[in-house]
Amino acid sequence: MTENTDQNTLRETAMDEIRSLRGRIDGLNKDQLDLILTGARSHYAWTDKPVSDALLHEIFDITKMGPTSMNCGPARFTFVRSAEGKERLAKSLKPANVPKVMNAPITAIIAYDVDFWRELLLLFPHDDRRGHFRDKAAHAQDTAYRNSTLQGAYFMIAARALGLDVGAISGFSNAVVDEEFFAGTTVKSNFLCNIGYADETALFQRLPRFDFDDVCNVI
Repeated sequence: MTENTDQNTLRETAMDEIRSLRGRIDGLNKDQLDLILTGARSHYAWTDKPVSDALLHEIFDITKMGPTSMNCGPARFTFVRSAEGKERLAKSLKPANVPKVMNAPITAIIAYDVDFWRELLLLFPHDDRRGHFRDKAAHAQDTAYRNSTLQGAYFMIAARALGLDVGAISGFSNAVVDEEFFAGTTVKSNFLCNIGYADETALFQRLPRFDFDDVCNVI
């Protein structure tokens, strides 16, 4: 009886919180959307303005609130700032990407833990879902990869929302990154993302995008 009462109280609190949020704001304005997506650009050249640890914590605190399957949160973030760390990371990069990483204030390795499911009692406490993944390596891998990719996108939007610029990179060897940074663990790399304050003089024109009718259907 007490457990049901507690659950009902928590659900009512959650409902009140979302109603309050919708009462305060019903959408972002054009400038805010431009900052995080429609006007933003990917960057590969950087100023020397540093990114503080406090700002990294703030980005993560926003990122972790984005939805994932069963609140599984499989993403793991390694922030490479030091020259020694960048040299290790450079071993994995295609040549054209080396200066992009070496000159960035921070390069985030967006990774995922294939054993994320072991934490589900913490993250999804009202129902033990660990059995969905135990001894099901392929399912755990797919779930971790898919949801860490989502979390990587949340990370990029969060960084932009806080005034930073981002530049995602997929031109690297995952195997080399995993050996350098995650050997002996259940963590695997997904993609890299430089963050900092961009040098806009390196930009070129915005590339084309599809129109709605090119790639969308309403059925």
